[in-house]
Amino acid sequence: MSGQGMSGRGMSAKQTRRRIAVLGGGAWGTALALAMLRAGHAVALWARDAGMVDAIRRGENPRYLPGISFGAGIEATTDLEAALSGAERVLAVTPAQSLRAVLGEAAAHMPAGAPLVLCAKGIERDTGELMSGIVEDMLPGNPIAALSGPSFAVNVARGLPTAVVVAARDEALAALLAAEFSADNLRCYSSDDLVGVEIGGALKNVFAIAAGAVTGAALGASAQAAMVTRGFVELRRIGAAFGARPETLMGLSGLGDLLLSCSSVQSRNFGYGLALGRGEELAGRPLAEGVPTAAIAARIAAERAIDAPIISAVAAILEGSITIGEAVMALMTRPLKTETEE
Repeated sequence: MSGQGMSGRGMSAKQTRRRIAVLGGGAWGTALALAMLRAGHAVALWARDAGMVDAIRRGENPRYLPGISFGAGIEATTDLEAALSGAERVLAVTPAQSLRAVLGEAAAHMPAGAPLVLCAKGIERDTGELMSGIVEDMLPGNPIAALSGPSFAVNVARGLPTAVVVAARDEALAALLAAEFSADNLRCYSSDDLVGVEIGGALKNVFAIAAGAVTGAALGASAQAAMVTRGFVELRRIGAAFGARPETLMGLSGLGDLLLSCSSVQSRNFGYGLALGRGEELAGRPLAEGVPTAAIAARIAAERAIDAPIISAVAAILEGSITIGEAVMALMTRPLKTETEE
């Protein structure tokens, strides 16, 4: 049953202190490590960069979370084996396009049976695999879950109120993890629609780039609202092709995440689109996962004969084959139909 709300407060699962390994020392990895500390768990965080690890040990991450001091408590290390030793839950917070490589390194040290919780959003560019598909390839003995929803790392790091979804195919596992991860100001709902949660998280990044581009090109609030609304239609079409449930896409990990990412400069993908629309230099900008996802999502839509004109337009703009103006004209001159026609 999807959408089972579980705050975790006062529940037996909350009383179990787990050892949690977080793979990734960026903004989201650090924020989730802090959230797990607040939930009462022992937390080890792995990152490649020794300087970042030293900073996190001192209670800060100035590169990704400037101005936020969080004190001691996170066991930060560059030693992957040490981070995973004894872990009962593993949170994978590495970028989608590097997940396979990181899991390849982690496989020899991954505790048997420990659930691996996917916390990055995207579709693998070379294979078209969702993140869960990569885990099935690399770690067939570890249960898979995903944590997603409308959340910015800086807000979670500061302990501001946030609601997310924890999904797993096993409903009982999803409910258990949601209860364990919930803490003051972090409310975790559970779902057994893993694919639906993954699709919503991956595709919203593409539409956030589109929303940013519309804003950056000064096309107006009406155009942005239309783009986001019609983008959601495309998200539902592709989600249906993957077997996602409509109610999942209407929830936090679908519509909720889409609305947040398409409306704030805190979103890296919106910021990338904003710079794109303004004609600014894109080299050296922070990672925008929607860039590689756009190309593979457009390819998937074409291969499955799914009508996804916004995704296709974003992919074409990013590869430089059309301009934003040309894309908008093409979208505006498509054949007319009823609004609810699929």
